[in-house]
Amino acid sequence: MKIISKRSEIDAFLRKLTARNATVDEAISHSVEEILHNVRRSGDAAVLKYTRTFDDKRAARLRLTGSEIRRAAAKADAKILRAFALSAKRIRRFHEMQKERSWSFTEGDTLLGQTIRPLKRIGAYIPGGKAAYPSTVLMNVIPAQVAGVKEIALCVPMPEGYLNPYVMAMIEMLGVREVYRIGGAQAIAALAYGTASIPKVDKIVGPGNIYVATAKKMVFGIVDIDMVAGPSEILILADSSAPPAFVAMDMLSQAEHDEFASAILITDSREVAAAVSDEIGILLRGLRRKEIAKASLASYGAVIVTKNLRAAVSLANTIAPEHLEVMTKRPIDIVPQIENAGAIFLGPWSPEALGDYSAGPNHTLPTGGTARFSSPLGVYDFYKRSSMLGFTREGFLRLAGVVEAIADIEGLEAHGNTIRIRKNHLLKQKRREAQGRNKP
Repeated sequence: MKIISKRSEIDAFLRKLTARNATVDEAISHSVEEILHNVRRSGDAAVLKYTRTFDDKRAARLRLTGSEIRRAAAKADAKILRAFALSAKRIRRFHEMQKERSWSFTEGDTLLGQTIRPLKRIGAYIPGGKAAYPSTVLMNVIPAQVAGVKEIALCVPMPEGYLNPYVMAMIEMLGVREVYRIGGAQAIAALAYGTASIPKVDKIVGPGNIYVATAKKMVFGIVDIDMVAGPSEILILADSSAPPAFVAMDMLSQAEHDEFASAILITDSREVAAAVSDEIGILLRGLRRKEIAKASLASYGAVIVTKNLRAAVSLANTIAPEHLEVMTKRPIDIVPQIENAGAIFLGPWSPEALGDYSAGPNHTLPTGGTARFSSPLGVYDFYKRSSMLGFTREGFLRLAGVVEAIADIEGLEAHGNTIRIRKNHLLKQKRREAQGRNKP
């Protein structure tokens, strides 16, 4: 890989990286809009039509039965299932720490607080065909279950009717009973608008291709969504202590995803930069998905040398990567300087793949620089919060004049009148009480 260090080269690379997610192809947008419109208008008939067109021409119904799920799950290897079971345990334990509780406090004659309630119904999109990701079932369903969501509907595309045994095994292990054999923008439309057989949801989570991502973006506001996920990313901060082979392989772990994935090394060591560049060339030869990785590295990969580690961290904060690995002498000392990252992996023995599968934190992370303002998927994504306010008469009177003044300044007469009508009521009540006391 080419090593860059000049400011002009770095700026040109950043512009290319930013442009990667800047626009969606107009033809894709038009196609998704049409699918959303047809599903909203025709419901199940449209969903089944698209399912037969894009996934399984023999599909006769949308919902999977429990026996279909169990039969497919029975084909999974028991040893692999034990690995998934351990991962599920760790994921659940981590997400249990994210639970939120309702709270309140009293301030004189005033009660203030917030009620925390789980969403009633969510939908999760789970890639489930030949390129299936069973770990996505764990990462999307477990936080919702921990939050207390009662209704969880899964959409799993099934090309040619193929049910991936490991995806089905995860569904069975977590006890999800509502599973639909649909994918693409039509699945997002069905979840967002509802059909005769698929009740609408409150929120849609889960990754998918560009059609799924575009559909999620278009239905946001009708339902909530977790995020609009883009191509996978890794950025590695390294000093002279970083093992070049580890760095190179970790970069390839993201580059192999697809041609739009991004893998970046930023280091203050020219020796490490050169060694990593050489290692990538060597390790690529034995990679099954080497052509995909090559294309990714050629377009969105970089080895960047900065004058010092502080400059490297500053550049990483500008990029705001999905995955940030820190391979320095004392990685924990770098953490306070990191402002923007989806997940932070500390030291040479914390490869990103641990976070993808078994560490415990969620692998659904903000991409495309959105780590500047968003967070990993978590239990908190499946709550809704309501403010709670309770005033006694005395508490009301203490704030009445303040609210009247602000309402009048903003020109909202009825707002101010809600205060004045109560004050007048209290004044009349006080007069009646005084008259009662003055009667002989």
